[in-house]
Amino acid sequence: VQLQASGGGLVQAGGSLRLSCAASARTFSTYAMAWFRQAPGKEREFVAAVTRSGISTYYSDSVKGRFTISRDNAKDTVALQMNSLKPEDTAVYYCAATRTYSGLYQSSFYDYWGQGTLVTVSS
Repeated sequence: VQLQASGGGLVQAGGSLRLSCAASARTFSTYAMAWFRQAPGKEREFVAAVTRSGISTYYSDSVKGRFTISRDNAKDTVALQMNSLKPEDTAVYYCAATRTYSGLYQSSFYDYWGQGTLVTVSS
């Protein structure tokens, strides 16, 4: 599975961005999808995940209520709508795919990763 993330950029605090991840996989709907992020000097951290059907979603406490993950299995894409952005959201954002049914919060459970897209939030 190849993942291509896009949509990053520079935005002011309080603004919004929408990230998109396109997958090259005929079996996209068999993968749970997630977004992780890594800020300079910090470890990669979980942001959000969505199950295969798109019915269930999961978020880190730091983004809950501000970010929304969604997927379109007909188009093999997953998106992350980010609202009310804060300077501490500045990071490289990665989309990831897994066939596991558990451990969606853990990066080690993901088999495929996109190249990352940089989000910079200015204060």
